[in-house]
Amino acid sequence: MKFKSAFYLLFFFSAFLSFDGVAQNKHTFEIKQGNFLYDGKAIQIHSGEMHYSRIPHQYWRHRMQMLKAMGLNSVATYVFWNHHEILPEQWDFEGDKNLAEYIKIAGEEGLLVVLRPGPYACAEWEFGGYPWWLQNISGMELRRDNPEFLKRTEIYINRLFKEIGHLQITNGGPVIMVQVENEFGSYVSQRKDIPLNEHRSYNAKIKDQLVRAGFNVPLFTSDGTWLFEGGAIDGVLPTANGEGNILNLKKAVDQYHGNKGPYMVAEFYPGWLAHWAEPHPAIDASNIARQTEEYLKNDISFNLYMAHGGTNWGFTSGANYDKKHDIQPDLTSYDYDAPISEAGWATPKFDSLRAVIKKYAQYDIPDIPAPFSTIEIPSIKLTRVGDVLSILEKQKSVQSTTPLTFEQLNQGYGYVLYSRKFNQPISGTLDVSGLRDYAVVYINGEKVGELNRYYNNYTMEIDVPFNSTLEILVENMGRINYGPEIVNNKKGIISPVKINNIEIEGNWEMYTLPMQEAPDLDNIKKNDVFNVPAKTKQLQGKPIIYEGVFDLSEVGDTFLDMENWGKGIVFINGINIGRYWHVGPQQTLFIPGVWLNKGSNKIVIFEQINSELKSEVKTVKTPVLNKLK
Repeated sequence: MKFKSAFYLLFFFSAFLSFDGVAQNKHTFEIKQGNFLYDGKAIQIHSGEMHYSRIPHQYWRHRMQMLKAMGLNSVATYVFWNHHEILPEQWDFEGDKNLAEYIKIAGEEGLLVVLRPGPYACAEWEFGGYPWWLQNISGMELRRDNPEFLKRTEIYINRLFKEIGHLQITNGGPVIMVQVENEFGSYVSQRKDIPLNEHRSYNAKIKDQLVRAGFNVPLFTSDGTWLFEGGAIDGVLPTANGEGNILNLKKAVDQYHGNKGPYMVAEFYPGWLAHWAEPHPAIDASNIARQTEEYLKNDISFNLYMAHGGTNWGFTSGANYDKKHDIQPDLTSYDYDAPISEAGWATPKFDSLRAVIKKYAQYDIPDIPAPFSTIEIPSIKLTRVGDVLSILEKQKSVQSTTPLTFEQLNQGYGYVLYSRKFNQPISGTLDVSGLRDYAVVYINGEKVGELNRYYNNYTMEIDVPFNSTLEILVENMGRINYGPEIVNNKKGIISPVKINNIEIEGNWEMYTLPMQEAPDLDNIKKNDVFNVPAKTKQLQGKPIIYEGVFDLSEVGDTFLDMENWGKGIVFINGINIGRYWHVGPQQTLFIPGVWLNKGSNKIVIFEQINSELKSEVKTVKTPVLNKLK
């Protein structure tokens, strides 16, 4: 049948891809006569989405081999702008951020690459991929035909091209297609306050920036079929997100692409995203296999979103928005109920997809590569703790008559302590309606309550005695990554604090705690650091830093068990492996074996709630991602 020969040709030709800086064997790829043409032959794209930014670079090749073993011929990846431009024109493309190396490995493994550079990505990633500091630029309006915004997008696109432009198939590399913007039709439908002609003008200018930078492979857009009117661009292939009805897909593409294909579902969802405090979604493997077979039988190209999700390391997880919760922060784990698990394991869903693709393939699908070994650490002793409030209060503060946002403090992520001394007593309702996103409230260092944007909990009763200090430790839980609220993404306290509806002004002090690096208790004054368990009872209820050192005779992947902890973040050997929160459903944090050492290792835990003092923590061999409390 047509599909079998086309699929075979793609694997046959991709086997000749060989990379040494630039590929030695050039091929062609174009959209013509209603087909994807590879070296002039019609082929289908069967891709798996997998983000380099969510996987340690040492595991990239293994995960590519897993895609091949599932029967796929391509890999798709977003590029997250904020992952690379840390501050204005301060770029990082090294190590786990080495996109060019990721693309080269894909080519070496016989995979073609579909690149999704945004500049907006979504993807449950912090701020949808936008750098936080854009919000500090005067006159900036995100995601619209705005000179300040388009100036910054052009700088990003040009710098990205410098990094990976030579890896396009036109230069002998594996990159066959590049996406323009992302799900823009959805945004158009949600921002009816902006004229449609301005939306279209903006989208066309992003396309022009990509072309001017030097991207010369076929371009495409990606939207729900019912949203093509707002997201489609003349001369650019529209592809569909989440479309299971093949007739609808063909009808929509034909309408916006000259009554002809090719037809591609650019986001085919075998799993779904997960939020804190909500059940982890699960999608039935048999349903996914049946839908895949429908695509295979009808010559529909597709991209599994996600084929392998990975992990939102550090502060990279984003958030969604709805009126019920105001914010829905995404988990640290980006397992996504994908065919390849967070730790790179084949799942029953993987087996189902592999089996259905095998029915149609006239070639040998490679064996499934072995997973990396796992270990269990029964006990990691925590030997020292640090008093975070005391530590912060000894640092230099920023003073203002009103609370300042993270952005005004030139801080992107982490925490800020807001402190206000009262010379006279005051009591009543504390109102922090401008909280973004989570806070623990203290009076004279003693915890008196929590405020939480997820639960729309912005008020509490408070009693501040004479000559006392009110402290509010605020956490940024991830900027919104989808929808119209993406333009309202400042963090910290963004409006006046009130007590009994009276604005509390004057003498606010702010202490920054960005946690860009692991705190080092050796650099802290001894009277703020205590041995465990001696003298630590006085720290109960305060935010503290735990520290422990442990030795390993062997290394392997493992999962840190945080089920009995409160809320915070964890560093392993200086690497922030992400957030935990007792509400679940995620109760473990993935630790890649490549981040552990034979011999000495160090763990640092920042615990915000600290309702019960700890002396040890352990790891387990299997993750817990679906246990709500």
